[in-house]
Amino acid sequence: MMQKPANARGTRDFGPSEMAKRNYVFDIIKTHFQGFGFQAIETAAIENLSTLTGKYGEEGDQLLFKILNSGDYMSKVSPSDIEGGSKSLTTKISEKGLRYDLTVPFARFVAMNRNDLAFPFRRYQIQPVWRADRPQRGRYREFYQCDADIIGSDSLVNEAELIALFQSIFTSLKLRVNLYLNSRKILAGIVDTLGESARFVSFAVALDKLDKIGWDKVAEELVQNGFSSEKVESLKELILFEGTNEAKIAKLTSFFVTNETGLQGLAEIKEVLSLSETNGFSNDNLVFDYKLARGLSYYTGLIYEGKAVDLPFGSIVGGGRYDDLTSSFGLPNMSGVGISFGIERILDVMEELSLFPEISTSASAILFTYFDVDGRKAALGMANELRKVGIPSEVYPDVAKIKKSFEFADKKKIAFVAVIGESELKEGKANVKNMKNGEQNLLSISEIITLLK
Repeated sequence: MMQKPANARGTRDFGPSEMAKRNYVFDIIKTHFQGFGFQAIETAAIENLSTLTGKYGEEGDQLLFKILNSGDYMSKVSPSDIEGGSKSLTTKISEKGLRYDLTVPFARFVAMNRNDLAFPFRRYQIQPVWRADRPQRGRYREFYQCDADIIGSDSLVNEAELIALFQSIFTSLKLRVNLYLNSRKILAGIVDTLGESARFVSFAVALDKLDKIGWDKVAEELVQNGFSSEKVESLKELILFEGTNEAKIAKLTSFFVTNETGLQGLAEIKEVLSLSETNGFSNDNLVFDYKLARGLSYYTGLIYEGKAVDLPFGSIVGGGRYDDLTSSFGLPNMSGVGISFGIERILDVMEELSLFPEISTSASAILFTYFDVDGRKAALGMANELRKVGIPSEVYPDVAKIKKSFEFADKKKIAFVAVIGESELKEGKANVKNMKNGEQNLLSISEIITLLK
C-alpha cells in the first residue's frame, strides 16, 4: 500500500516562496553580524550527550533528541538497567544527541580551539537546532537559530554592543520589538533578601512561567517548592509592581537595602542602560524587567528577551551572560555573553504584520527559448555570456511551442523571456519580452546585459 507522504511532527518543508523570505531575513541578520565584527563558525548537528546534558536544567534535558547507538544497541543492557528506568537505560543505548541550542556547542568549540582563537572572540552561527518539544504556533521541533556571542571578556561594553546589534537588525527589518533586560544577580538578590538562597533554581523556574500561567499559579508553585506563604505574599507586591526603568531600579534599591548581590546586579543594569544611550538609537524599547528569569540554567549575569510590540507572540530574541559554561569542558574563567534571534518566530511575526517587501522568488533574471536546434545552441551561448557577468539565466530545455515556455516563465515569475528564432539568429540577437508589461525589443547580448544590470 502506498504511504501518504508527511513531515515528521514539528518539522516543515520550505518551497521557493518561503525560502525567498527566509533568505531575505537571514541576509539582513548576517550582514549586521558581520558589520559588528563577528566571525562565522559551524558546529556539528550531533553532539555527545555528555556535552549537552546538565547544561539546560532538568526541563531542558528532557527535551533533548537522543540518538540510538548503531548496531545492536541493546547488547550492553542488563535487566537492572531496565528496572532502573529511562535515565539508567539511556546511558547504555544512546551516547549522542542532536544539538539543543548553539551556545553549548560553541562553548565546547572554544575549549577545543582555545589556542587558535583571538580573545575576546566574536562569533556568529546560523544553524538548525532540535528540541523534543510539543509543537504549537511559533514553536517547532526543528528550527534555526541565529546567534552572536562575545567570549573572553566580562566587560559590560559587550552587552551594550549586543543591544546595538539588536537595534540595528530590527530597524532594518522594520519590525518593532521591545528588549526586556534583567540580571540573574538581581533574581539571586531577591531570594537572598528573603533568606531563601537555596531555592534560587525553583524560584527562577517558577518565575519564568509568569507570563504563561499568571501570578497565582506561580505563587502556588513557590509554596509547593518550600517558600512560606508569608514570603510568597511579600514577593507579590514586588513582582507585580509596574513603572519606568528608573522607578523599578528605585523599588529594588529599597528592597535590597544592603544585599550585595542584588545591588551589584542593579549597578550592571544601570551601566548597560547608560552605555546604550550612546549607540545612536532611541532605546525607548529597552525595558528593565526584574521578573524576567529565562529558563536556561547556564546564565549568570545580564539576561534579555525580545518580544514583538504589535503582535503577542512570545519571545523572538533571547540571550544573556554566562561565566561558567566553558569550565565544564576544561576551560575555566572564560566569561561570555550572547544573543539569539529566533528566526522562525521572526518570520511568522513579519508574515502576520505584512512586513516583507516584494521579493522575487525566481532564481533567474531571464529565460531563453527557441524553435530549433540552431536556436538552442545560440540560447546556450547567450545564457552563459550573461552568467559570466553575474546575471542569473536559464535555458528552456525542450523545443516546444513558445506558449509553453512563456507559461513556464510566468509560473516561475521570471521577469524576461528571450526568444531566438530564424530572424533573430541571422542578426545575432534575441527578441526580449518584459513579462510584466508585455513590451518586446530585439536586443544584442550587450543590450540584454545593459537591460538586466
